[in-house]
Amino acid sequence: MLRPTIRKRILGIAIGLIFLMVIISALSTVMTRKIAHQLDELTTKYVEAYGHLARMNVRSLEQAVVVRRMVFIKIQTPPDETAFADQQTIYEAKGREIDQEAQAARALIIAIIDDPTTVSDDAKLGRIENRIETITSDLRRYLDEEHKRIWPQLDSGNMPEVRASLVRTDALRDEFNRKIEEIRHDMLEQVRSDAAVTMRDQQRAIVISAIVTMLAAILGLTFAFFVSTGITRPVRRLLDGTRAVEAGRLDGSIDVTTRDEIGQLTAAFNNMVEQLRHKERLRETFGRYVDPRVVEGLIDQRSLTAGAGERRVMTVLFCDMQGFTSLSEGTTPQGLVKVMNHYLSTMSEPIRSHRGIIDKYIGDAIMAYWGPPFTEHSEQARLACLAAVEMADRGTALRTELPELLGVRAVPSDCEVRIGIATGEVLVGSIGSEFMMSYTVMGDAVNLASRLENVNKIYGSHSLVSEATMTAAGDAVESREIDRLVVAGQTRPETVFEIIGRAGELTEKQLALLARYAEGLTAYRARRWDDARRAFQAALEAVPGDGPSKAMAQRVENFQADPPAADWDGAWRLDQK
Repeated sequence: MLRPTIRKRILGIAIGLIFLMVIISALSTVMTRKIAHQLDELTTKYVEAYGHLARMNVRSLEQAVVVRRMVFIKIQTPPDETAFADQQTIYEAKGREIDQEAQAARALIIAIIDDPTTVSDDAKLGRIENRIETITSDLRRYLDEEHKRIWPQLDSGNMPEVRASLVRTDALRDEFNRKIEEIRHDMLEQVRSDAAVTMRDQQRAIVISAIVTMLAAILGLTFAFFVSTGITRPVRRLLDGTRAVEAGRLDGSIDVTTRDEIGQLTAAFNNMVEQLRHKERLRETFGRYVDPRVVEGLIDQRSLTAGAGERRVMTVLFCDMQGFTSLSEGTTPQGLVKVMNHYLSTMSEPIRSHRGIIDKYIGDAIMAYWGPPFTEHSEQARLACLAAVEMADRGTALRTELPELLGVRAVPSDCEVRIGIATGEVLVGSIGSEFMMSYTVMGDAVNLASRLENVNKIYGSHSLVSEATMTAAGDAVESREIDRLVVAGQTRPETVFEIIGRAGELTEKQLALLARYAEGLTAYRARRWDDARRAFQAALEAVPGDGPSKAMAQRVENFQADPPAADWDGAWRLDQK
């Protein structure tokens, strides 16, 4: 539970900020309502009144058209009295519409004048209202008088007088339209004036809200600053300590200067740093014997199964250097350790850089694996194959470094790196006895990878991989099918591939080698021994000294001399591990 002093300070800051927010909200609401009312008056009264005035002009013109139609009907022989009556009805309806539009405009103007909550020029609006009433009544009176004179003249056939009456009627209507246009002009000025007032009030509201918000922010920040001054210093020291831990510096601690919650937090932080120091010592110690990712997983027990194994699809790699043991004979123990460390470091770096887990060192051999939770299932075979390519490249460079390390003139020509890779289901987990455990992988894929590494000696190859690995690796590397093998301990033939290099990096000679070797392998399996021998010889001409081509050419010669059984399936069986 928080101490009262800290609780009251935080609560005081919260209450003060809430109070300021309420004030700002209330002020904004009042100003917003006022502006909303002004906008409502502008759109529903000013603009509508202006529209009624415009429609008065339209109705007046429509009434004039009706009068013309009535005259045309009367001068016809014989006059169509029914049509004349219909047009007279329309004429009277247009007159009523003019009156209605006038009354609607006047009502809206009176409503604006009567509203005390908004600013408007009531005097001008009052004059506009009076003018509307006056010109409407004048128009109705004068037109009625003219029409009373025109219809008898039409009946008597006095057309000159009819035309004179129509001229006077048009003059009266033109005068009416002119006055209505003047009223509309004055009304438009009122609309613009009201819009300007509304925009001014809106801008004023924005400025006032900004000023009040700024004042509230200043007051809130000032209040918060003075309240938090008493607790920021120990918090700052705690933050500095946290940053030091984040940067990996675990050798310090923070002095506890208070007895409140911050002091308790500081003490807990010091205990946490001590625990981190202990874990870091464990990781540093065991990380040199077991991959740090395995160590961290076993310590934290989040992603690794500490007490039981489980079946997963993994990719396993074995690496060995042919002739390394005999090469190091006669070397002093100190020299041998130096050479071994350099060799294993050189071969291990590609594995680590491609996110592989080094399981163990077996003399000069390396066992590594890829798979969940350390790498994604879809990436494991590709990463393992790319690591094998880099290991082969480093093995070539290592041959030039070994003479200096061993103190010899040159290394034997058969001192080459051999790699075997297989992908399949394995048992992974902490495996061992009650006295000693090892987080490792076991299963057929492990055995197959070990056998493939050893099979390199038979074919004179460098990197042999299983079909499952090659399929999962996709087009990350260039490869060729070497043979179908039944390794020791298995009964089912396994298609074996050799990694040649990274995708898109092969030379023309290597491409020719792959094509000729594939032709030879096809002929070999079809028992066309002469074709197979010629294809393998062509492969050797493309790349002299190619180990698999030599091995297959020799095997073809042996089969020519002693053909295989009739039920031979094209697979080569290995009796030795």
